[in-house]
Amino acid sequence: QVQLVESGGGLVQAGGSLRLSCAASGRTDSTFAMGWFRQTPGKERELVAVISWSGANTHYADSVKGRFAISRGNAKNTVYLQMNSLKPEDTAVYYCNAVPAEGGADYWGQGTQVTVSS
Repeated sequence: QVQLVESGGGLVQAGGSLRLSCAASGRTDSTFAMGWFRQTPGKERELVAVISWSGANTHYADSVKGRFAISRGNAKNTVYLQMNSLKPEDTAVYYCNAVPAEGGADYWGQGTQVTVSS
């Protein structure tokens, strides 16, 4: 079992910055690709950014390219999302995600609310 806990969300003005953190616990000895998704009411959960276990490969949604940066901690059981130049349309619940390299079901955190005021 793997548990994911997000933190760092909050209220920020447009143009501001936030840094989200995700801490993994449990059976984290195996390798995981990790990422961030977000969801607003009435919409499907959408990919924001993903990062490989090694950190060598990343992918970003077009809407956040150049503004957000995903990274992993040295222990590889943490993942961060640095969000700069935030826009009101970035308002959503942000979820941490982990995908075992061996395959199987994804793991999800409970989410953290990000609200960007205009």
